[in-house]
Amino acid sequence: MAMHNWKTVDAGIFHAFHHVWISALTDFLNSGALPANYYALPEQIAAGVGPEILSLESRLPTNPEVQKTLTQPRPVTRFTAETATEFYRRKKSSVVVRHVSGDRMVAVLEIVSPGNKSTRDAFRAFVNKASELLEHRIHRLLIDPFPPTKRDPEGIHAAIWGEVSDNLFQPPADKPLTLVAYETGLTTRACIEPFAVGDALRDMPLYLEPDRYVMTPLEQTYATAFAAMPLRWRRVLEGEAA
Repeated sequence: MAMHNWKTVDAGIFHAFHHVWISALTDFLNSGALPANYYALPEQIAAGVGPEILSLESRLPTNPEVQKTLTQPRPVTRFTAETATEFYRRKKSSVVVRHVSGDRMVAVLEIVSPGNKSTRDAFRAFVNKASELLEHRIHRLLIDPFPPTKRDPEGIHAAIWGEVSDNLFQPPADKPLTLVAYETGLTTRACIEPFAVGDALRDMPLYLEPDRYVMTPLEQTYATAFAAMPLRWRRVLEGEAA
């Protein structure tokens, strides 16, 4: 199945697809692809990754009175208005692979959303988060199905790579979308696969540790997720009249 042009639908439709694709990828990893001492979960990862994010250890206080306070209803908070794109950016999940020893995070598979490039702050937060994960030696597999914007004129990988390496990256003009697997240890290496709308997705390595990875069937899981989309939106994305 060829990659569709996701710029033809709004952020909510892509978010729905994103959710199903993340689930398909998680199911694949947990169905025997990962070694027995690893597991995958869909998780939300905010900017500002720290040790408390890297482990699932509970840090709730054990004092009963404090716990009682924590379970009380929170007061209503009034939020300022936000765009749908920003709303869905905050709601999206990634696939996080953890090792059973302390449930430590070892790898993250992330699919870029329109919201990651929608504002300067959102884009900077995304790049900072990616750089920080690599600094903590968390391997990454990044899927960017959206073309470069004024915030990432050479693509989102080029922006991330500029934070961790002195080498520049420029995608081919006819392949503006990007798959990239980051292997991080004493140094960080990137396995880059540029592609375009209409191309089939290649399987990519998801590193668990240096020189050890599982191949991730992006094309197969993409097709599974797309088949679960409503027919009305599949027709739009396939260029048919709704």
